[in-house]
Amino acid sequence: MALSEDEQRILRQIEQELENDSKFAQAVSPSGLYTHSAKTVRWAAVGLVGCLVLLVVLLQVHYLAAFVAFVGMLALLAVIERNARAMGKAGIQDVAGAIRKARSTAGRRLQ
Repeated sequence: MALSEDEQRILRQIEQELENDSKFAQAVSPSGLYTHSAKTVRWAAVGLVGCLVLLVVLLQVHYLAAFVAFVGMLALLAVIERNARAMGKAGIQDVAGAIRKARSTAGRRLQ
């Protein structure tokens, strides 16, 4: 079904307004859709490594304290899993592509 002239004019106006809205464009860009989940996964991974170090240290102190660190690791793993599911396969591929792109540009700058 074809659009009338009035509907086409309104559609063009909406497209122009969306093109001029940089905040909206950043939010719906492929890199912008997954940034929150990617940051959460990154910080949870850092916390996971920290809990692992804490677990090894606390094993020398008391086993119950080490168990608390282990439970913290399980909670962080649940956070990583939940955010990875929220991102989905496409989101993980977009984040991986952005990381590869950043590494290649950084490598070119070093040369």
